[in-house]
Amino acid sequence: MSATAHALNPQDQNLQQAAAESRARLDAHVREIVQWHFNPETGCPFWLEKAKTFDFDPLKDVQTYDDLKLFGHFQDEWLRGGPVRRWVPKGLVGEPIYVFETGGTTGVPKSRINMHDFEIDYSNFGDGLSDDTFPPGSDWLMLGPTGPRRLRLAIEHLAHHRGGISFHVDLDPRWVTRLVKNKRWDELEAYKEHVSGQALKILRAHEIRCIFTTPKLLEHLADKIDLVKYGITGIFCGGTEMNADFHRFAREELVPGADFVPVYGNTLMGLARAKPFDPATGDYTITYYPPHPRAVFEIVNPDDLDEIVPYHETGRVLLTTLTKEFFMPRFAERDEGERAEPVPGSPWDGVSNLRLFSRFAKKVAVGVY
Repeated sequence: MSATAHALNPQDQNLQQAAAESRARLDAHVREIVQWHFNPETGCPFWLEKAKTFDFDPLKDVQTYDDLKLFGHFQDEWLRGGPVRRWVPKGLVGEPIYVFETGGTTGVPKSRINMHDFEIDYSNFGDGLSDDTFPPGSDWLMLGPTGPRRLRLAIEHLAHHRGGISFHVDLDPRWVTRLVKNKRWDELEAYKEHVSGQALKILRAHEIRCIFTTPKLLEHLADKIDLVKYGITGIFCGGTEMNADFHRFAREELVPGADFVPVYGNTLMGLARAKPFDPATGDYTITYYPPHPRAVFEIVNPDDLDEIVPYHETGRVLLTTLTKEFFMPRFAERDEGERAEPVPGSPWDGVSNLRLFSRFAKKVAVGVY
């Protein structure tokens, strides 16, 4: 079964129709992106060179999302090291280029070029935020990684898109990870105090209404001040520690009364939205849906990445990114979760209970995330 061929409830004709329409848009988008990246006039050197090794012609043989299986699986080693310009599409030469990194705790970090994708991703996300709790014109505090990461520019763009200004507190997650691995707990606590202390100064000196941060840092801040009493109305929060227990803890104990918006985002994909929380259900499970058709999730058997697991079963996240800046077919992420059914507003597959892939759990120190 393909990622978008869903066993939908036959009584929900609107959702069924929306799923069919989204599938058609996805197939058309795949054709557009593959034509762009493999056209000698517009494609990037990496894919144009890689195409010489294929036993198929991407320009002729890739017509639907399912045809992406012809490419096999994207390897993260391809993003480690340079020259990074091999990833710049010829059709975008002359655009200002950013380089964003992910990983890097051990070995060479993965690098991804970016021009406008992060602006598109965060503008689209920002358009879905509540004007009541993330008021247009309000200022933001971004407490998280800056440096070679995407987040600083992305959150700043989000604030600008909604008419605000973003304040920043820097954080070095690679240093935090090293402290965790070496069990240097006193230094870790001191660094956490250093970071949160800067955030508190900003919150006390300026009229901040919206925050982006990670679960651990949000908890640390909320232990020191009542964020809602300080005027915080919207909290945009993401990281590997984001689970149903923390979701409940945040809404009921840390920041009751604030709009708490979980997010799953990374440098290779963009931003996945969480299914809106319904307090009437009392269900704090977080389910994420990717920004279709720019990105697609398949939840697959970790021992057979071509086999999609049934709904509600556990599998590894297989990510496909489809933009003119970046083509990444069928990459095995370091995350796992349960395959989630389409919902109104996101009529395509999602993932619930996202967490670190269990086979990596003993190898990866999550630090501040």
